[in-house]
Amino acid sequence: GHGYEYIFEMDADFSHDPGYLVGLVEACHAGPGGADVVIGSRYVRGGGTRDWSFARRMISRGGGLYARAVLGLPVCDPTAGFVCYARHVIADLDLAAVSASGYAFQIEMKHRAHRRGFVLRERPIVFPDRTRGASKMTPAIAAEAVTLVWRLRKIV
Repeated sequence: GHGYEYIFEMDADFSHDPGYLVGLVEACHAGPGGADVVIGSRYVRGGGTRDWSFARRMISRGGGLYARAVLGLPVCDPTAGFVCYARHVIADLDLAAVSASGYAFQIEMKHRAHRRGFVLRERPIVFPDRTRGASKMTPAIAAEAVTLVWRLRKIV
């Protein structure tokens, strides 16, 4: 390795504002109030979405609540894709066993980290509707997420 301590996942189209990176990494530390995984969350106090349609908000919120309820995840935004992982989390997880793609991948990574005993915390972000590109959500991706959470319940 190159001695990196943190690994970030984020959208490359600037819909995830790089200005939030400092807050995410500051929350990713050992000790009181710190975490092994810090999620840029749309659904904690201070977070939100901007210029989203009502339908998109409902699908996003509903999917997150569903995954949270089925898996017992202690996070409000399990489908978030703006995440800071401490390097030791990625080293510990069996990445070859991660089977999901799309939004289900977000849920699976958080679930696996939680089940391994890592501390997950959320920091608020505002996520705007993208001005370039298009959402990758398809009915197939949504269906994968719906069925995956039941398979993930069996993962220790």
